[in-house]
Amino acid sequence: MKNLKDICRIAVVQAAPVMFNKDACVDKAVRSIHEAADNGAELIVFPELFIPCYPVGLTFGFRVGSRREDGREDWKKYYDQSVMADGPEMRKIIDSAIDRKVYISIGYSERDPVGATLYNSNLFISPEGITVNHRKIKPTGSERVVWGDGNKDCFPVMDTPWGPLGCMICWESYMPLARAALYQKGITIYISANTNDNKEWQDTVRHIAIEGHVYFVNCDMFFTRDMYPADLNAQEEIAKLPEIVCRGGSNVIDPFGHPVTETLWDREGILYADLDMQKVPASRMEFDAAGHYSRPDLLDLRVNDL
Repeated sequence: MKNLKDICRIAVVQAAPVMFNKDACVDKAVRSIHEAADNGAELIVFPELFIPCYPVGLTFGFRVGSRREDGREDWKKYYDQSVMADGPEMRKIIDSAIDRKVYISIGYSERDPVGATLYNSNLFISPEGITVNHRKIKPTGSERVVWGDGNKDCFPVMDTPWGPLGCMICWESYMPLARAALYQKGITIYISANTNDNKEWQDTVRHIAIEGHVYFVNCDMFFTRDMYPADLNAQEEIAKLPEIVCRGGSNVIDPFGHPVTETLWDREGILYADLDMQKVPASRMEFDAAGHYSRPDLLDLRVNDL
């Protein structure tokens, strides 16, 4: 492991997207970047699908063997508010990273520049404007109606002064071999952009921090039923949702499984923490998942890193 910068000042942004409005989401992200940078953050993390939102509860009129046209209309609205990795909307966020000299991780619905497929993606941005994209390799459950399987950018990492930065989006973190693919790349900070506010997820967060001996950054969003646009056709579906649709639960866990921040519930907010990066190599004295505890003579992981 290369020498690591001792401290990483991180900001975890638990925020509500402006649902189905890419431009307003970008503007909100830029404001949050400036606020976090003003508070000394060097790495700023946003939730899964912050642009243009995670549309919890919407079926988009899909049933096995049939589709409703009004659902297709809602999906097209979501498609229109999704963005390309190198599009003008993301350019504003990249420019903010350059301007404020920070690293950024942000979840977004990515439009394919050639076809009409969407991907649940996460973009890393460096202070120099270098980007590393990750597409969720397997949308979960009915997410497959909205987003396609990641067909490239499967296990990328970004080199930082604090070691390699990696990301798994939401339930990708339940895939043991996907986690191992990142461990093999030596990640020190494991970012989980997600929309997972159930209590069991908090057990997963701590387990992975210990398993990988990494800092686990759990970045969720907060939003409510009344934030859905009134012009969607799916008003009956929206009406069935709880008042608070996603409670959040963002936090940061250290490589020994101990909380570094509070766990933020039921509101927007930015969590700040100073990560002692020397804990990462120190924690691997007894257990290094991709090193001395890996037994490559018995176990071998082959990764098609598209």
